[in-house]
Amino acid sequence: MPSGTLAPLGSGSGSALSYWGPNEPHLPVSPPTADIISTVEFNHTGELLATGDKGGRVVIFQREPESKNAPHSQGEYDVYSTFQSHEPEFDYLKSLEIEEKINKIKWLPQQNAAHSLLSTNDKTIKLWKITERDKRPEGYNLKDEEGKLKDLSTVTSLQVPVLKPMDLMVEVSPRRVFANGHTYHINSISVNSDCETYMSADDLRINLWHLAITDRSFNIVDIKPANMEDLTEVITASEFHPHHCNLFVYSSSKGSLRLCDMRAAALCDKHSKLFEEPEDPSNRSFFSEIISSVSDVKFSHSGRYMLTRDYLTVKVWDLNMEARPIETYQVHDYLRSKLCSLYENDCIFDKFECAWNGSDSVIMTGAYNNFFRMFDRNTKRDVTLEASRESSKPRAVLKPRRVCVGGKRRRDDISVDSLDFTKKILHTAWHPAENIIAIAATNNLYIFQDKVNSEMH
Repeated sequence: MPSGTLAPLGSGSGSALSYWGPNEPHLPVSPPTADIISTVEFNHTGELLATGDKGGRVVIFQREPESKNAPHSQGEYDVYSTFQSHEPEFDYLKSLEIEEKINKIKWLPQQNAAHSLLSTNDKTIKLWKITERDKRPEGYNLKDEEGKLKDLSTVTSLQVPVLKPMDLMVEVSPRRVFANGHTYHINSISVNSDCETYMSADDLRINLWHLAITDRSFNIVDIKPANMEDLTEVITASEFHPHHCNLFVYSSSKGSLRLCDMRAAALCDKHSKLFEEPEDPSNRSFFSEIISSVSDVKFSHSGRYMLTRDYLTVKVWDLNMEARPIETYQVHDYLRSKLCSLYENDCIFDKFECAWNGSDSVIMTGAYNNFFRMFDRNTKRDVTLEASRESSKPRAVLKPRRVCVGGKRRRDDISVDSLDFTKKILHTAWHPAENIIAIAATNNLYIFQDKVNSEMH
């Protein structure tokens, strides 16, 4: 894993692809809420990168081809298409506003020249088709150049219409809308390896959908108790196994993972495996249950391991060992003494995501102060890097950062008391085959590339 050798792979505005926002980096005002990025996702080849924001918009970036002048230079990501995915709605039966915020985006494996993705807000999932047009038909017999029908009496001869080149146009069209499947807020969607079905999860239920059928779904997990006063945990995330279409995992607010097999029963309330780490009684505190809640779970590309993120740690689990994780990495253990103030300002409820690199050898997750952490599973080395306009000059190598808890401070160390908790990196994504990462920091998207070696480690 490169230790501090990531360089920004910028586009236009330097290292940060800042859309919808002002170009002035030092404005004292905070960005509008609608501009805050809420999800980031590479497609299966890594050539496209989609982001969703709290304003219901989806922005797709495309990687530019390598330059002829510099054949070995990696192409940068530029805006490919932008569209409004969701609008704010109102549920009149429950008198509830439904936010337009995009909770998750998932790409479908490409079947033809078009690309497809699923996007969801709290209640409604939509399937979008992205196509390109660079030719237009000309020479109609029954229409004029403006597309109006001609008077048939004026048509004296027949001609063969031809396709003429035109400027490239990217068209995004809604193909299907999957609505009314969830009573509670959708927190995750996952496309199955069979490329025909996907699942969506809310706080208490997980539904299985067919991509071609919008008017019904199958409930495969339901943890809602008969009496809501008996509710002790909620579903926080779920994902299908990358290779076995019958297996999926879901995480809970109690820190446990449940692996389910759809071959065993139609309703998977009885899990096949329960992954749970026994709590150390000596570490028990008022905040124990809150900080043990799993905010994200990801299968490794190999399908052998699972990666989970809770408030203070990332953990790697082996599917063959349920008793405890095989690896635990401290993300920001220096915050353990700050949990009381983090509870008061609600930061303790922040939901950080995690990501694998293409070879499952390095894991990445976000932290506060626009810091993000990377852990090399082989060498056990880790690094803290910062995604900010000040530290991320185009083509410059990122310098490792260090948080100082007490005692002697080095020159570039930052004190734990001066961390900015309003700057948080919740959403990250890793290119499926190369050392390119996407980091969402408020309303800025940073794309970094391993400068030393673009090959997988």
